[in-house]
Amino acid sequence: MGDTPPQFTFEPNANAVSAAERAGLIADPGFGRVFTDHMAVVRYSDAKGWYDARITARAPLQMDPASSVLHYAQEIFEGLKAYRLPDGGAQLFRPEANARRFRHSARRLAMPEMPESLFIESIERLVEADRAWIPQADGAALYLRPFMIASEVFLGVKPSSDYLYMVIASAVGAYFKGGAKAISLWATPTYSRAGPGGTGDAKCGGNYASSLIAQAEATRNGCDQVVFLDTKEHRWVEELGGMNIFFVFEDGSLLTPPLGGTILPGITRDSLVALARAEGLTVREELYGIDQWRADAESGRLRECFACGTAAVVTPIGQLKGPDFGFVIGNGGPGMVTGKLHDALVSIQRGTAPDPHGWSRRLF
Repeated sequence: MGDTPPQFTFEPNANAVSAAERAGLIADPGFGRVFTDHMAVVRYSDAKGWYDARITARAPLQMDPASSVLHYAQEIFEGLKAYRLPDGGAQLFRPEANARRFRHSARRLAMPEMPESLFIESIERLVEADRAWIPQADGAALYLRPFMIASEVFLGVKPSSDYLYMVIASAVGAYFKGGAKAISLWATPTYSRAGPGGTGDAKCGGNYASSLIAQAEATRNGCDQVVFLDTKEHRWVEELGGMNIFFVFEDGSLLTPPLGGTILPGITRDSLVALARAEGLTVREELYGIDQWRADAESGRLRECFACGTAAVVTPIGQLKGPDFGFVIGNGGPGMVTGKLHDALVSIQRGTAPDPHGWSRRLF
């Protein structure tokens, strides 16, 4: 088995969407429903290593019903965006960080670790093939979804010997409709997201599947999103169903829960920590209890709260509810620090401000 990464071949989609239809689709794409013409595919086997790298027409998969992913859930994924630049070009934001996290997730799920260079090349080649799908509207982007599934045909509890890696792309608008309106959270008293030694710091589908019942609980209680507490004491704030969380205090300092293995190490989270510190703000990564959250909000010490992630970017949080309590954070709307950090991040991502951190990777 060689260590040389496979060379990509390009197989253009003979039935690509027309320019006129594409323009209509990406004018107001919503989120996660408008897909491009092509996809990236790379295969892996224990015998061959990584092989058969292609950019090909996006099409349904044919899978044997005994494919191991369908039974034992060996599956990981990533999410990042390609942004249209003011001069008509495009760039990625910190794809190396996604590549590193993808390797970490693979390691945790007993899957092969894809070389970072191959991961990034698969994304760059797909964006080049479908560059016309990158929307130009304010807040829009091309969302990229790399993922890997176990494809060996067998029934037995062991790591698969074969895997299928793919990247698909979707033209997207804002994740939450209505712009910067603050969302409400439900502190679930019933469900947990991840425990010590689990898969909380890996980006695997099972984490999200287990969060859906808690999200439904939040919806029944009139909230937009769910927030999870730790599994041991059910006291310490961890993260939302798919986003990290920050707290902003009256002295301008920020706090975000420490990673510690149960929280996904968000790339947006890490970027916001760096941006805040570059602005001279104090950022603490410390445990924060739900009782502290309530007391600080009611006393006025806590002024703002926001969630963050690749899809939603930075989203203000205005209210927290639980079975026997409810309170408002600050004025219940977007705060000044939240807005400033959002604008600083987005301006780098979209190339409208300098990037002193070296996060941007221009494509064309």
